[in-house]
Amino acid sequence: MLEFDALSLISRFALNLLAASILLFGMFWPRYKNKEITLAAALFNVFTFGVLSILSSVEFTIAAGFGLFAILALFNLRSETINKSDIGYFFGSIAIAVITSIEGSNFIFVLVILVIVLLVVYWVDHPRFFKASHQLRVTLDYIPEQLFAPNDILCNELSQRLSIQVTGVRLLSVDYVTEVVKAEISYHS
Repeated sequence: MLEFDALSLISRFALNLLAASILLFGMFWPRYKNKEITLAAALFNVFTFGVLSILSSVEFTIAAGFGLFAILALFNLRSETINKSDIGYFFGSIAIAVITSIEGSNFIFVLVILVIVLLVVYWVDHPRFFKASHQLRVTLDYIPEQLFAPNDILCNELSQRLSIQVTGVRLLSVDYVTEVVKAEISYHS
């Protein structure tokens, strides 16, 4: 069993809360205003920090690690579907807890890693970087004639029909019986 260091634990937890707050309340909330994901990610961060702090202070086997992974996988299977950017921030919140909770890492090294990670997230998800590009799932009640033609033909047709600039289309399903097409479109506002 490792020796307990209260000052180290409190310092790492404070760093965890600071980094998670910057990620969730400084970047995610102002951009997406998704209360459920913000709350869930914040709670997951705190719980993950607690669990990993305990696990890093005791002997932990690979089997226990696989068990923890299996529990998280089951949680994922029973959860409602969330979009990819929400998943990214959610995973980021968990990653911050993992980075800060593991005993034995140099505090300055952990701080530098967190600063780098948060700066990259800020830059990559900044609205100017993607120039107001959005994704949306649409259901069409008809099958376009040029459905499987080059992507730009379908983009032009959907741009005219939806009165937006469609920049990409990803087909999710095509039902020839009911003549319904489900797709995910990327567009500029």
